[in-house]
Amino acid sequence: MPARSLPVWDVVVRATHWTLALGCAAAWVTTAVGLRWHEPVGYLALAMAALRIGWGFAGRGYARLAQFVRGPRATLAYAAQLARGEAPRYIGHNPLGGWMAVLLWLWVALLGLTGWLYSTDAFWGEAWLDRTHQALGWSMLALVALHVAGVIHASIRHRENLVAAMLTGVKQPAKPTDVA
Repeated sequence: MPARSLPVWDVVVRATHWTLALGCAAAWVTTAVGLRWHEPVGYLALAMAALRIGWGFAGRGYARLAQFVRGPRATLAYAAQLARGEAPRYIGHNPLGGWMAVLLWLWVALLGLTGWLYSTDAFWGEAWLDRTHQALGWSMLALVALHVAGVIHASIRHRENLVAAMLTGVKQPAKPTDVA
């Protein structure tokens, strides 16, 4: 009898992930066309990041920050394993993936803050703030590219479709060598 799928990511994790991804993409696109939508979709992305962080404390299992945000020693050890091609499969986020999630949420918060400040009377038209917001936007694009590269690498390395897992919430059953 084949092993059953393993439930990993709940509906809140998946909904915030994809809404945040779409919100960031829409915020990026609206810088070139439809600028009037840039601010609302930026605030939507900010709300999703805040909700996901909150769910990281209130949720259960693999949704919890304490489950996947590892300390520096564990993260560096994982990075060394990855460099040697020996990184184990993690059921939830691996240590680098966990820190990437935190970094992406931080970047969304910084983009939301600088965007909001730019709309206030005190900072309207400030060139340094506009440059900061743009630099954060471009660096967010780089972070997203690293995130996607990590997903592709882990999917290939562990022969598992992580995009499908983030859509359905389930992964392949755990093996003895996997890290829960």
